Amino acid sequence: MADSSFDIVSKLDRQEADNALNQAVKEINQRYDFRGTGAALEWKGEEGIEITANADERALAILDVFKEKLIKRGISLKALETDDPRQSGKEVKINGTFSQGISTENAKKVSKMIRDEGPKGVKVQVQGEELRVTSKKRDDLQAVQALLKGADLDFPVQFANYR
Repeated sequence: MADSSFDIVSKLDRQEADNALNQAVKEINQRYDFRGTGAALEWKGEEGIEITANADERALAILDVFKEKLIKRGISLKALETDDPRQSGKEVKINGTFSQGISTENAKKVSKMIRDEGPKGVKVQVQGEELRVTSKKRDDLQAVQALLKGADLDFPVQFANYR
């Protein structure tokens, strides 16, 4: 029988992130405490966001609204990295970026975790920004998925290409 496999990836669903941003903007425009304050949330480039407000507290409140919408859309907050609020003229700005892909050091950490704590006979290969896990038994692959879901990793993981 052929080996079964799946890929461990860390990708952002851009459509879901866009929907979360649009929902957050809609809520910001409707909320009384944000009216007339210049509060804004928008995409900055391909993977970044920019929050603009007239006070630190308002900018952080906008960030909280956006995080809440991301959670409801099923996007892990581990994918979003934000800076501290900074003064820009009369406005306060917060920049944020979404990280994608698994770095080499994180890939090594995950493969070592699977080798140490996972079932025997499971092989892990690093393929660029993703990992391929192979085994003769599908139960072992499911055990690896359960192990990774229970682990406290610094980045979000998804499982793709299950065969």
